Amino acid sequence: MHDHAHAPTGASHLNRAFLAGIGLNLAFVAVEAVAGFTTGSLALLSDAGHNLSDVASLALSMLAFRLARIPPSSRYTYGYRKSTILISLLNAIILLIAVGAIGYEAIMRFSHPVALAGGPVAIVAGIGIVINSVSALLFFRDKEKDLNVKGAYLHLVADALVSLGTVAAGLLMIYTRQYWIDTAVSLLVMAVIVYGTWGLLRDSLRLSLDGVPVGITVQEVEAAAKTVPGVADLHHVHIWAVSTTENALTAHVTVQPGLTAAQVATLKTKLKHVLHHMNITHCTLETEFSHTDEDIGF
Repeated sequence: MHDHAHAPTGASHLNRAFLAGIGLNLAFVAVEAVAGFTTGSLALLSDAGHNLSDVASLALSMLAFRLARIPPSSRYTYGYRKSTILISLLNAIILLIAVGAIGYEAIMRFSHPVALAGGPVAIVAGIGIVINSVSALLFFRDKEKDLNVKGAYLHLVADALVSLGTVAAGLLMIYTRQYWIDTAVSLLVMAVIVYGTWGLLRDSLRLSLDGVPVGITVQEVEAAAKTVPGVADLHHVHIWAVSTTENALTAHVTVQPGLTAAQVATLKTKLKHVLHHMNITHCTLETEFSHTDEDIGF
């Protein structure tokens, strides 16, 4: 028996949030890049590059949500829901490539610090705090419901913190004339990106390999199943992600002997209800009586 829920997370308010986030960050990237080239600030240029990768990530995430809403077909029986996982993995890779570019330039710059205007650096970074904070708030409501949304939220929060650090660097350069601080902040950008991206990379890679999604364990599922009256055991359990918001399970359910077909059907309904509360919405259950090889055909 199958239990399928076909309404992916991604309501119209999320589409609006992605569009607004893309627009705000694209405008800020242009301002930051011009300011970075004008002042020669590596911190601003590296943050502009990172923010541009965030714009690409937001655009890809929005594309994933729209693909996930395409109905299933005879060739793609789950539709394009898996694209949300593949895109979250691609976003993580894009961010790590950005880290490599920033790191290379920072190492080259450390030995030859460049005199910079701290004031413009601090002002532009201050604008970044506002832009990234507002953008992050757009995704706060849904950040725990979807890996792509969580990734967007974490990146934007990290960007706000990095901008805060850049403000501090600009002010310090004004008063100390120590221009290596700009390069140090660019390395801080790297550290923040790696820290924020590692979890996204790990989780999206796990889901891409059909690993058990974060927040679910086979042991917890088996234990929960045995709380349903009539269930003797749950084995041959396979759990994987259909998308970043939907999980699936196949399993053999061993039921107590003596149950009628109607009682087994009721048992399975209760079991699916328990699994649904564990965020498993697609279930395929094969039932069998304990101490016998007889399959009762559900």
